[in-house]
Amino acid sequence: MAICDAPTLRIAVVGHVDHGKSTLIGRLFYDAGLLLDGKYEELVAAAARRGVAFEFANLTDALQAERDQNITIDTSQIWFRSNGRRFVIIDAPGHREFVKNMVTGAAWADAALVIVDCQEGVQEQSRRHGLLLTLLGVTQVAVVLNKMDLVAFSRERFQQVAHEYTAFLSSLGVTPTGVVPAAARTGDNVVASSPALPWHHGPTVLELLDTFKPAVRLDNRPLRFPIQDVYRFDHRRILAGRVEAGTLRVGDSVQFLPGGKHSRVKTIERWNAEPAESALAGESIGITLSEQIFVDRGDVACSLADTPHVQTDVHARVFWLGRRPLVTGRKYVMRLTTQETGCEIVSIERLFDASTLAARAVGGGVSANDVADVLIRAETPLVFDMYQRVQTLGRFVLVDDLDVAGGGTITRAGMADVQASVPVASSLTRSISQVTREERHARNRHTGAVVWLTGLSCSGKSTLASALERTLFDRGLQVVVIDGDNIRHGLNADLGFSAGDRSDNVRRVAEAAKLFAEAGFVAITALISPYRADRLRARRIIEGGGLDLPFCEVFLDVPLEVCELRDPRRLYAKARAGEIAEFTGVSAPYEPPDAPDVVIRTHELTVEESVVALLDELLPRIRRVPAPRRPQDAS
Repeated sequence: MAICDAPTLRIAVVGHVDHGKSTLIGRLFYDAGLLLDGKYEELVAAAARRGVAFEFANLTDALQAERDQNITIDTSQIWFRSNGRRFVIIDAPGHREFVKNMVTGAAWADAALVIVDCQEGVQEQSRRHGLLLTLLGVTQVAVVLNKMDLVAFSRERFQQVAHEYTAFLSSLGVTPTGVVPAAARTGDNVVASSPALPWHHGPTVLELLDTFKPAVRLDNRPLRFPIQDVYRFDHRRILAGRVEAGTLRVGDSVQFLPGGKHSRVKTIERWNAEPAESALAGESIGITLSEQIFVDRGDVACSLADTPHVQTDVHARVFWLGRRPLVTGRKYVMRLTTQETGCEIVSIERLFDASTLAARAVGGGVSANDVADVLIRAETPLVFDMYQRVQTLGRFVLVDDLDVAGGGTITRAGMADVQASVPVASSLTRSISQVTREERHARNRHTGAVVWLTGLSCSGKSTLASALERTLFDRGLQVVVIDGDNIRHGLNADLGFSAGDRSDNVRRVAEAAKLFAEAGFVAITALISPYRADRLRARRIIEGGGLDLPFCEVFLDVPLEVCELRDPRRLYAKARAGEIAEFTGVSAPYEPPDAPDVVIRTHELTVEESVVALLDELLPRIRRVPAPRRPQDAS
């Protein structure tokens, strides 16, 4: 039998428990003559010794517990060839308690066969598995309506169930490649057409597998090479990982995100083999670089021309399996390829039942076996693609208290990231001033800095910023205040108060403050900036690029009840009455800093005492610069 050069096609077989997945696979292999000699007879004899009836499912179920209960617990993979094509059948469990195992098995599938009992009809897991397949990026789906013998091979019943399930798949944006009737127990329409189904003129199950298109090769996609580990041999640093997409060649210029450092590939190493000139998607390799740069696990190598996204905020569709609900505000761990970072759910944008697609109230979070559209904020920048482009860089799992509790796909990026090292449009070039930063600092007689005041509304940020500005100005320092309310009247007038808009508000203010600090000003920002990840990003903007600009995060730690009593505009009261949406402290969260540079409790100190406490920390950070020498001073 000739073997084609097409890659192996991986097919997941899924469906509700007891709908006959393993039986169908076993019958398929038996009728097609794909079993090893004596395997069938061996299992028949084993069943007789145990005093139980032989089941074709025993040909694929690997665990004794599965044989005892006639259910699939773990996934099993079976390789075979048909008509010159190579297949891997992944038998995934259907029971509700083993959904995580089903996801594990189906995650690597190129196509899926959904088995539905024609007598029982479409069940909860039938729908849930259909949705999970779309979440995993498996859009090649075919349907087998099994156990036709139990409905007397009724054409009407077949059409009824087929219409119901194809309509459900259509609501997910999936059109099945085929829907066929079969009776796995008796072998009807599994390998050969059955006289019991004279009204069916379509393919058998075996022929249905040939309707799947070959797996898409990723060699011609943009390069994606996540670093799994760094090894040191013979004074060489070998960066090891798997090429997830694209082709990597010796001599290629690559950059490593999120850091953005560049180098050139010197060698491509393979375990126990000679070095190669290139590596294709799917290969696990190691590389050495011509210029030694610091690269660590989780970095992703890519070409200079076509880069993935680098952001902290992502919108995603998540399927939750955890023992406790997925909720906003709680800390989770996100794993994406070899990247691992802390994260939290900023907002649950939509929640629905995975088996019915009916919308649910968000109230108590996302319960086990439900699906939600969420906004996730990572503590460190994520390197990712949309899963439609490079699946492995668009899929992730969430860990809750050491338990892999959910997973999902990235549906769209959040706000633009702030990684200065990520390339911008090639037509843009930075303008270089003829006045150096050192000259500006010498003129001002001090270096620049950023004082970042954060706290609840009415905690005293604007009052303290104004008093600090007056004090620093009177001491001869160049100083400016960037107030949150003022900035929203001009530069950020286009932004609202959603989590995404708040994030971009902070980013823009940080970029503006950086420009002032570079020019030698002490820039004082006064805005709530409620999220830790946004403030961390602001710190990276100010301190990044080797500019050595001090960043001082000041937390105004004032109880919520005190802020409400101070509120002259009655904003808190309006928020509690539902007149103001997304109000921090009432209907939107505030995340106190983990390790602020300064903590000021304005309800315990006067304004003057607060300024003094702040100056004690700030002034040592602002380096005084001697006045520039006049020409006559040099003589």
